[in-house]
Amino acid sequence: MTVLTDLKAALADYHDPYLGMDLFSANIVAAMVLEAGCVKLHLVYPYANAKAHADLKVLFTQLLKKAAAVSVEIIIDVAVQAAEQTSQVDSLRNVKNILAISSGKGGVGKSTTSINLALALVAEGAKVGILDADIYGPSQGMMLGVKPGTRPQPLADDKMSPITARGIDSMSIAYMVDTTTPMVWRGPMASGAVSQMVNQTQWGELDYLLIDMPPGTGDIQLTLAQKVPITAAIIVTTPQDIALLDASRGIEMFRKVDIPVLGVIENMSVHICSNCGHQEHIFGAGGGQRIATDYQSELLGALPLDIEIRRQADSGLPANIADSEGPVALIYQDLARKTAARLHQLSRASKKGPVLSVVDD
Repeated sequence: MTVLTDLKAALADYHDPYLGMDLFSANIVAAMVLEAGCVKLHLVYPYANAKAHADLKVLFTQLLKKAAAVSVEIIIDVAVQAAEQTSQVDSLRNVKNILAISSGKGGVGKSTTSINLALALVAEGAKVGILDADIYGPSQGMMLGVKPGTRPQPLADDKMSPITARGIDSMSIAYMVDTTTPMVWRGPMASGAVSQMVNQTQWGELDYLLIDMPPGTGDIQLTLAQKVPITAAIIVTTPQDIALLDASRGIEMFRKVDIPVLGVIENMSVHICSNCGHQEHIFGAGGGQRIATDYQSELLGALPLDIEIRRQADSGLPANIADSEGPVALIYQDLARKTAARLHQLSRASKKGPVLSVVDD
């Protein structure tokens, strides 16, 4: 065996924890050459994981040097793959993946989860936008720290530019009305407002656009499902039986409109006493895993019931900004990588096409 073959074999033993494949099978190895005793390795990840690059370089250097006494140069890039879109919306033509964050009922932390997931994706090197489609209870502007009264910049052809804050391009009905103005609208009016935000916002090049959906399964959800090329959805729930019942309805809705559900995020999973450290499952235990199993899906992660998550979001400094290396931020970081990897796997599977089998009668 040649030295280069030994090096490739050593690298092939490593399996990416989020894709579950070796680097060669996942097409992550863009180039690998051996020149004058130096192996030069270029890796291109198809999902956002920039914060892992430093540790990965150390790990791969150790693996390669163990296989052969060589020096190592490693370059790691990210190139997020675009999902195939069944329909085209002009304002979204430069958006690679559109992810709906949904919940069957209100009060389960869907909006807080959406913004922290978006911020975690930004920290992983992705270009991210968020559409606040919760017309009756818009909150993304507040959680991003956008000052009240901030308005989108008008552009030509009745378009408008999104508001950029914390590295995220955002659009919300809250940017167009006074913060205390209630949206006393019937379903068609609310759906029309969402359609207008979708069509008139000039989104730039984005790896991921997250849609903070309103709770439930009503007009707005159906409008978005029918008019926006949503790549996939994530269901946010608490372990409580009532929340799980509503979450199951959300999953069924997405199934009826042929939108894949990537998985479930369980919020308020466990309360940890700040004084003594005692753990208590206030809303029940294992509910998120149970509903994920029932629907042949995946529990992507679980968040604790922590007062700091609420305080940080209310102050316009969500967990991923207020304490980027804290335990909660690390959970969101893992969620971001897992979500990005699952979106890539979904896109890769859809592009394979059907397999033709020929058998003799």
